[in-house]
Amino acid sequence: MPNMMTSPTGANSHNAPGIMIAARDLFKSFGPLEVLRGVSLTLRKGDVTAVIGPSGSGKSTLLRCLNHLEVIDRGTLEIEGEALTAAGPDGTARYVPDAEVRRICRKMGMVFQSFNLFPHMTVLQNIIEAPMTVKGLARDAVVPKAEELLRKVGLLAKRDSFPARLSGGQKQRVAIARALAMEPDIMLFDEPTSALDPELTGEVLRTMRQLAEEHMTMLVVTHEMGFAREVANHVVFMDEGRILEEGSPEEVFGTPAHARTREFLAHML
Repeated sequence: MPNMMTSPTGANSHNAPGIMIAARDLFKSFGPLEVLRGVSLTLRKGDVTAVIGPSGSGKSTLLRCLNHLEVIDRGTLEIEGEALTAAGPDGTARYVPDAEVRRICRKMGMVFQSFNLFPHMTVLQNIIEAPMTVKGLARDAVVPKAEELLRKVGLLAKRDSFPARLSGGQKQRVAIARALAMEPDIMLFDEPTSALDPELTGEVLRTMRQLAEEHMTMLVVTHEMGFAREVANHVVFMDEGRILEEGSPEEVFGTPAHARTREFLAHML
């Protein structure tokens, strides 16, 4: 069905080839608490963008708004040139119909802090569940792909294990494989190593580094400054619901322009 929603004025530039996410002037409140205060972000094909900043700065809420786990109050969102929202006459965000939202959001895979694996399913079952139920694919068609993804994240030997038998790092790598099984164009990571012991963090970051080397478009909320500095090609610093600074890792880490960025990095590095 054609999308009857008109783009906001000036949105044509956002639909340029290669722009995967165009978020413009996003606002989001929970009751009286304003969590996003005019956030604009562009993610291009092949970008690895790291979003850094103190706890409570709105980073995770931004990610959840991008894939419709939360709804924005105001602003516009486009995914690969398709509008998720447009501004209504009163300035509030109006979403396209639910079926369109679900279709557009399937372009994005999401990896959470807390793994969110189904405990009653084996590793393999966790990975094939969504392609079978959401995409309607036959089990025979999905199992080889799932096994290939498990090989990719180094866990093929665990295909028949239940999540309770896995380490935190293994669970997170299964969660990454599960997101990849839906063949998304964009991967969103919400502090994927924050629940892990330090010695397990490395194996997850290695998997993410491999995805970056394969030019997967990634938006990563992270406290891992080494990953942000070495793997990302774009770094965004958020504080109190706003993007205060963004640029290359060399710019943001080497010569941060904003005093708040310098203060944050002094505590983190």
